[in-house]
Amino acid sequence: MSLEKIRFRRLGYLALNVTDLDRSTKFYEDIVGLTPAGSALGYNFFRCSDKHHDIALTQAKVPGVKRIGWEMEGSEALAALRDRFNEYGLKPVPVSNSEADALGINEAFRISDPVFGATMEFFSSMDCSDEAFTPTHTKIARLGHIVLGGPDLAAAEEFFGNQMNFRVSDRIDGAVVHMRCFPNPLHHSFGVGRAAAPQLHHVNFMVTDIDDIGRANVRMKREGVPIVYGPGKHPQSESMFFYFLDPDGITLEYSFGMEEFPETDAREPRLFPLSVESSDHWGGLPEPEFAKVGAIERLELTS
Repeated sequence: MSLEKIRFRRLGYLALNVTDLDRSTKFYEDIVGLTPAGSALGYNFFRCSDKHHDIALTQAKVPGVKRIGWEMEGSEALAALRDRFNEYGLKPVPVSNSEADALGINEAFRISDPVFGATMEFFSSMDCSDEAFTPTHTKIARLGHIVLGGPDLAAAEEFFGNQMNFRVSDRIDGAVVHMRCFPNPLHHSFGVGRAAAPQLHHVNFMVTDIDDIGRANVRMKREGVPIVYGPGKHPQSESMFFYFLDPDGITLEYSFGMEEFPETDAREPRLFPLSVESSDHWGGLPEPEFAKVGAIERLELTS
């Protein structure tokens, strides 16, 4: 199956495992600034867009990422990706109609990716909410990206690039690969950072106003939320960044601004040296707690 028919619309949603659902529900609404969007199947849903949901929280013993949902451009793109995975030797697992209805998505399937073991879900479209998203204290534009950590960046780049048609935007030598889910224009919707074992690195929300970064810095300090990196500026995407921890220690990010790529004649990926300034133009360093918490839940296959 040719890669040209595998086309993504966006990073659709993230399902996160949390150890205290009530505590995290309050945090993601009051501190992060997401809008509650109902509950189903043990999930509490939240929106930062006009879609059914962008984040789904569920109770678990270990915090981390339960599932990564990707929205394709439509049924043809979904079928092309399913065929590609079958050729690769993966076995896509259909999402039942009842579960898809509860999640507000249409035709969908899941795989366990061969690099991280992460559960990846792919769907043809997602329902819109009956109500428009109205930002509260933070002007969140969208769920921006997720970064996973692991020991084999080359294997990750091979699978997500050659099998899923992701495109590399930039690399930090031996440490980070930024990838976009083609033809989505954002510099990266997915990233890979070097780690000793597969893990969640961080989850990003993009904001529309640079003042949201400054206000978040004040708000997190006032509320006693650990700030683990920033404010700073990433040289690759030219994004202003601010990282903080949720109640389980999962690293979250607000970012302002990001390079966008055309579908054709995009620039070649750049290679940045492994240095402090390659992560932050201003030379800042993260705290030890940065990107340390977040198990990856594997897809349970039933016979």
